[in-house]
Amino acid sequence: MTLKIFKKRNKKSKKTKAASLPFRINIIFIVVGILFIALLTQLAYLQVMYGSKFKAEVNRSDTSVVSGNVQRGMIYDSTGKVLVGNSAHQAIIYTKGVNEMSSDLYQTATKLSQYVKVSKSSLTKRQLADYYLANTNRLTAVEKRLGGLDSYSEDAKYNKALEYVEKIPNSRFSQATKNAAEIFAKMSGAYQLSTVNIKDDNVSETEIAQVGEHLSEMPGVNVGTSWSRNYPNGKAIQGLAGTVSNEKTGLPSDRVNELLAEGYSRNDSVGQSYLERQYEPVLRGTKSQTQVVLNSDNEIKKEIKKYGGQKGDNLQLTINAKFQKTLQSLVRSAEQGAGGNSTGTYAVVMDPNNGAVIGMAGVDRNPKTSKITDNVLGNINSPIVMGSVVKGAMVSGALMDGVITPTNSTLTDQPITTGGVKKSSWFNHNGGSNISVDASGALEVSSNSYMMQLAMKEAHFKYVEGGALTMSPSIFSKLRGYFNEFGLGVDTGIDIPGESTGLKGASGRQHIGSALDEAFGNYDAYTTMQVAQYMSTIANGGYRIAPHVVQSIRGTNKNGSLGAVKATVMPKVLNHIDMTSAQRAVVKRGLYDVVHGTNTYKTGGELDTIKPEISAKTGTAQTFYNGNETVTLSLASYAPSTHPQVVVALAMPNLGVNAESNNMQLAKRIYAAYWKEVQSTSTVK
Repeated sequence: MTLKIFKKRNKKSKKTKAASLPFRINIIFIVVGILFIALLTQLAYLQVMYGSKFKAEVNRSDTSVVSGNVQRGMIYDSTGKVLVGNSAHQAIIYTKGVNEMSSDLYQTATKLSQYVKVSKSSLTKRQLADYYLANTNRLTAVEKRLGGLDSYSEDAKYNKALEYVEKIPNSRFSQATKNAAEIFAKMSGAYQLSTVNIKDDNVSETEIAQVGEHLSEMPGVNVGTSWSRNYPNGKAIQGLAGTVSNEKTGLPSDRVNELLAEGYSRNDSVGQSYLERQYEPVLRGTKSQTQVVLNSDNEIKKEIKKYGGQKGDNLQLTINAKFQKTLQSLVRSAEQGAGGNSTGTYAVVMDPNNGAVIGMAGVDRNPKTSKITDNVLGNINSPIVMGSVVKGAMVSGALMDGVITPTNSTLTDQPITTGGVKKSSWFNHNGGSNISVDASGALEVSSNSYMMQLAMKEAHFKYVEGGALTMSPSIFSKLRGYFNEFGLGVDTGIDIPGESTGLKGASGRQHIGSALDEAFGNYDAYTTMQVAQYMSTIANGGYRIAPHVVQSIRGTNKNGSLGAVKATVMPKVLNHIDMTSAQRAVVKRGLYDVVHGTNTYKTGGELDTIKPEISAKTGTAQTFYNGNETVTLSLASYAPSTHPQVVVALAMPNLGVNAESNNMQLAKRIYAAYWKEVQSTSTVK
């Protein structure tokens, strides 16, 4: 009986356990399910709310892009000759890793300094001290020597140590230490994962071999290539092309923030002046891009070339290299024979129909030492009182103002006396050679008197011999307004930065007498380029066209030669002179007669041997240099007279008072060189 009862109880217990097991499993499933749902909810929340942030963080931490420099575009002349090219150099380069400490850089720089010698000319006391203290043992020793620094912050301790080391004389440091310090400074200046040149000039084969043999011991160091500018046709063109910064100079200090914002690194090369700067976006090219994959310790695990970079596009200039060289030689030769107080000679040769500058030469001279230096850009940034060369613009303004007409323009050349001051033409100082001249004749003989009378007419002032000159000062603005239309006294629009607009003399009522000087070119100052644009405007029928030295932007062929045209510089018309054909004919006839006229007093007769025949206006200004009386000779001309294809403008300031034909002698040589080296006379219409 007892046994049966036990068996009954045992069966009941088994049934209870069997019934509770599914319940417990269900509880576990429910709990797991709740946790799983919570996990999914959290993942969805993070994905939606912070997904982009985490993705960016992962990309930043795991992959980065390293950019590399490419060759700059080259500069060619109008015939395809290389004016500014690139020289490739082997270089020792360094790519800064992620989270590199000063102690790491110290070890690498010290090791590299055993194999590479760099220039130490730019090493500062601070850089030397930073290297010295990057050795933790030295830093600890210096801090211990100073003593009493326990309460200082780490930064304050370091600054105290810097002050101490900077006071140590340079002579106490070995050349090896200074060499390593310079390398350390270059490495320290690099951004994370950016590449800098440790040495990019005169790297020896021995240095290349030794560095290559020990690359595994110097993280980030490698052997690469750098480029520098070269000038196959001579460095004279550098005055026009400009300069490029290098590893040593870095980005120009006055533009560093602007350039950094545009994506440059501090060690990048960039155009600093003139064409190199003006066309920097074209010449710079696009950097190569390499994706760097990092491991969990921020060490470079893999490099993937994403983009090989693109060499900069090339500039093809309107300049003819052979003629440019000859022109510069002619200008220098003319200046060497000038002597006295001469301060330079400048010349511009351009196509009047499209503004293309074919040649532009210039030199400066120090009258004290007679030293002559090239200054091509003196043509655009050195204002000169040019003299009578501007009289074509004066006559044109009077015709447009209506004070003379093509059929009624005759006046008597006579000395002009106002307020006790007498001014006259060069051939009629005392009135013994009074002659009647019309507008064309006034240009032919370069009559100052005629121009002064035009100015008084435009000011609505009735001249009385010996009377007071009571013209309104507004005459200055009127005369300058007409001059400006031809390009005198305003920007010419040339595609080179740094152009001067010239110099204006005072124009108040107390200076009213100078308005007469303004009328014949002996007051305001203009650049030689402005004179060239002025004469081009007359030659081409009244279109003031911006001068330009860049003809086109071109790519590079696979073999490295000059490639296809990507863009062409089109003529840019700045304004058109509102003159009738009859009015234009008056001015052109006068310029032709300057050279080929029959008047005894014509001023350009020496130029009549030039073939094809030219039209011109000579200029002589009475000037002063350091209290000494001088003359400035100028000339503006075009050829052929019937269908102008070339303009020659030149200026020779502060010659001796007896100088008479220096300008015409130089002009003859320039024209001869042009027809020989640029354009054959057989193509002339």
